[in-house]
Order: sequence, then C-alpha cells, then structure tokens
Amino acid sequence: MTPKEVLELAQKNDVQFVDLKFSDLHGRWHHLTMPSHELNEDLFADGHGFDGSSIRGWAGIEASDMLIMPDADSAFIDPFVAAPTMSLTCDVEDPVTREPYSRSPRGVAKKAEEYLKSTGLGDTCFFGPEAEFFVFDDVRYSSTSNECFYSVDSVEAIWNTGADEAPNLAYKIPHKQGYLPVPPMDKLMDLRNEMVLTMQAIGLDIETQHHEVATAGQSEIDLRFAPLLKMADDICKYKYVVKNVAYKYGKAATFMPKPIFGDNGSGMHVHSSIWKDGKPTFAGDGYAGLSQNALYYIGGILKHASALCALTNPTNNSYKRLVPGFEAPVILAYSARNRSAICRIPQYSQSPKAKRVEFRCPDPAANPYLAFSAIMMAGLDGIENQIDPGEAIDKNLYDLPPEEAANLQMVPESLKGACEALSADHEFLLKGDVFSKDFIDNFVSLKMAEYDAVRLRTHPYEYNLYFDV
Repeated sequence: MTPKEVLELAQKNDVQFVDLKFSDLHGRWHHLTMPSHELNEDLFADGHGFDGSSIRGWAGIEASDMLIMPDADSAFIDPFVAAPTMSLTCDVEDPVTREPYSRSPRGVAKKAEEYLKSTGLGDTCFFGPEAEFFVFDDVRYSSTSNECFYSVDSVEAIWNTGADEAPNLAYKIPHKQGYLPVPPMDKLMDLRNEMVLTMQAIGLDIETQHHEVATAGQSEIDLRFAPLLKMADDICKYKYVVKNVAYKYGKAATFMPKPIFGDNGSGMHVHSSIWKDGKPTFAGDGYAGLSQNALYYIGGILKHASALCALTNPTNNSYKRLVPGFEAPVILAYSARNRSAICRIPQYSQSPKAKRVEFRCPDPAANPYLAFSAIMMAGLDGIENQIDPGEAIDKNLYDLPPEEAANLQMVPESLKGACEALSADHEFLLKGDVFSKDFIDNFVSLKMAEYDAVRLRTHPYEYNLYFDV
C-alpha cells in the first residue's frame, strides 16, 4: 500500500489510534501509540522520534535519538485492542544521517535482499519457517539468591493422569506421542483455529495447523512461503497473534525452545530457495533433483552452520534441544527425506517450484530478520565460492556406529560455542554491508552476557547431584 491508501484504510475502519511497532535485537516487538489525527503522509517520510538507548543492546545514551519509520505496506487493523487501532511495522533510522540504523534487525533483512539482487544469482529468496510453540495453563518461575524453580502445567499433560481435576476426564498425551491426535486428546483445536482465523484476518497466508509431538500443548501453525523480509515481518505478527489469542483463553504461549524436560522442544525448521525472474533456481538434475547452485547453497550452510547457530539458536535454552541422538539434528550433513540430517531436501513434490533446502536446527527463539538473512548469506557464500557439500548421507544419523559418528562434525553444544564460532567466522555476513562488524561484536557481547547469567547461577538439579557430597 501507499501512505495515501493507508490513510484511506484508517478512515474506512474509523481508526482511533495508530500503533508503531519495531523489532529489537532479540526479535521482541516494541511499540508506541498515537491518536489517529497524527497519521498523515508526512509520518511516512519524517518518522517519529524515540529513545533508542532504552532498547536493550542498542545505542548508548550519547546517541539515543532515533526515528521509527512506518512501512505503509505493513498496515493491519490490530485485532487485540478495544479501540480501533491500525498497526504499522517500522524501520529504524539515524535522525542525523537519515541512514538505516546498523543495529536494526529489519534493516539487516532489507540489506540482505538488496545484496541478493546485486549478486545476479537471484532476485528473491523465499522462506518457509515452521515455528512450534507450547500453550500452558499455568506458568510460574523464580530465581533469587536462595531459590530457583520453574513450574508449568497443561490440562493435556501426561503428568496429570492422577490429578484431582473434579473430575479428571483422562485423555492425556503421553510423552512424544502428541503428533496429530484428534480431540478430545488434542484439547487445543478451537484455540489454534482462532489463531488461524485471526492470522488470516491480518493478512497472513496459512497452510495448516496441528498438535505437535510433545505433551503439554505443543502446537504448530504453518505459514505459506514468502520473500525474506515479508516472512520475517509475518513471523513477528505470527508470534503476536499466538500469544494474544492464548492470553484471551486464559493460557500462556511460549516460543522458548525447551520449556519441559523429557520431551521434544520447539524447533523452527527453515525452508529456503532462490528465484530469479519468476523462476526457481534450485531445480536441476543433481542429487534429489537439485541444481548445482542449490548444492553449493547447502555447502555454504554446512560450512557456516556453527556460526549460524548464534543467530538461529540464540539462547542458552536452545542447546537443551540440540543434543546428539535426541530430537533435533545436529550433525553437519545433508540428505533427501532424512530428518536426522541438518539439511534436508523435501520430496513431497517433484515440481521445480517445490525444490528447496530445509535447515533443521533453528528454533523459534531466533530473531527472524537475523536468522533468515544469515541463512541466505551462508548459502550465497556457498554458491559464490562453489563450496562442495560432499556426499549426501541417506541413513539414520541418530543411530550410527561410533566409528562412523566420530568422522562427522556437529553444531556447537552451547551458546558460548556458537558465539565463539560466529566471532571466528562472520566474513560471509559482512558482504554488501548486510551485517556490520559492530553488529556482530555487539550481538556476541549480549549473548555471552546471557551465557554468563546462567553459568553463574546454582541449578536446582545440582542439589540432587551434590547436596550430600
């Protein structure tokens, strides 16, 4: 839409407020709201000032003045606000230079799309993420100097088979048996349907919704693929809808990768493909029907996978899920159909348009602007440098003999390891000024502070192991 069309949409819907939203480094939305009389075409050219130093990980107080710049094409009517409210997703600019702020994640994604075009290898990189989440009925946690605990609960959780629910009607989902059950075992059908209807109402294109593998309300709603920047915007909207619909039902939704022990965590498998002039470039006569460039793209992802993890799996909790031999692929290998490989080539359709690469280790805690940009940049580096991914491995990598497993590389085992990998391997991200050295250094510093925050605290299970030493 144009700014003029946004104004017409606001008038048509009797909009009373305008909500300006933007993403921080961690992928969390922030917002400020103004009365609708402040909405005019000048707002899209001049932006609105705010204090950038109050956003974690951004500028210091000496350079705190910033502008948020609404994107007219992002407008939607917010379904969760009582007064009619229009939401606009924003970029962030330096008010002095009027250049995009280098630590703005959305700015990184825009530069990534520009870089792709500059290479001549394609003009569009499509992304199709599969973001999973949990919906809990109760969430409690605390961490003080003398106490540390968390407690989550769900009416469908297997640990409630003996609970006094007055009455307990059973139909609890056993660990690792939650994939696609029908109601009454699946108790979130109506909730997910409302999420889907709300998403569609604000312009998201939905393919499917279903219960996921874990007990205790694990779910997935799949978005239809879209170009990089649009999909990153859509994931932010997706999370906003999931959390607010759950809250409306008196529940809490979380995209935390591993909120419960002993069952699957939440992943975000990321499908991507490069197109040029409206035609797919990943289809060919190579392995699994891929083109040579698609195989090089895989080679780039495998080469840079450890560094990518800092951006695609950016929390301490992420590495509770990335454990060899359990639920998530961690071995740097590729394969068709084989879900134990970190890169998979889906075989549901042999149409050239369906040819894509699925990167399977990311999780939904990732900032989508950064994760999608980094994945594409790694793949492009593979094409530009003709990085051979080696031979595909079409066997269960979770069950390899020790002598074979010893020859395979894996992603880092901790956030620290991923940050160290990113510090050592980030030149591919600096091409086209997509990421800056300042961005990488600042991001690593923030994440290492998170790593230390967990490392320094006593873990409750240490009492089980060591109290009586």
